[in-house]
This record gives sequence, C-alpha cells and structure tokens, in this order.
Amino acid sequence: MTDDSLKEEILVNVTPREVRAALLENGILQEVYIERAARRGLISNIYKGKVSRVLPGMQAAFIDIGLERTAFLHASDIFRPGNAENGSADQVKADIRDLVREGEEVVVQVVKDPLGTKGARLTTFI
Repeated sequence: MTDDSLKEEILVNVTPREVRAALLENGILQEVYIERAARRGLISNIYKGKVSRVLPGMQAAFIDIGLERTAFLHASDIFRPGNAENGSADQVKADIRDLVREGEEVVVQVVKDPLGTKGARLTTFI
C-alpha cells in the first residue's frame, strides 16, 4: 500500500456533555479523543512540579505536575533572568542540563493541553 492510497477521515460528535473525535485510516480507527464539559482544559494553570527526566538530545525535560502523564518543558521555554535584563529575550542557547536537574522543583504554566499520548506543554514564563 502506498501513501497515495491512504484515506484519512475525522469524525466529530458534539453534545452538551462532551465532544468526541475519531481518526480513521482506511476505515480503521486509529485514535479517539474525548473532552468532557466537566473536565475543562488545563491551559493557563500554574503548577509546582518536579523534574522527572532531563533529555539533552531533545533539549527538554519532563516535569511531574500530578497529571496522568509527565509534561514537556523545552529549554527555549525556560525563563533565564539574565536574558530579560535587556528587555529582550536574547536567545543565547543554553544546554538543558545547565537549566534544570532531575529532582528539582520548578513552577510552570501549561501552554498546551495534553493530547493523545503526549503530556501537556509547559513554560516557566509566567
């Protein structure tokens, strides 16, 4: 089967209680997303989390903020006071290992809700 024959469909069902979306590939269910009205998104929520893993190859860290999955924090989303003194976010590349360490506590804000198999995306620019 070539990529040209791949048929993708997205099915959406909206009710007052929930929104459901399904991804089908060639008629086979691949993913289901359900958002319930009682469980609103996490965007803008602020948490005190703990660094559970640092990945230098990705220049990122995974932060435990008490959700089902650890959340993702990229090095470019970490506030460094030295970069803000000039009034600009001068992008001097810093190694993630110089910014956070496993076990360290950090205050973070959610900028993207968890979706599918991925955890929330975080920032320390609060």
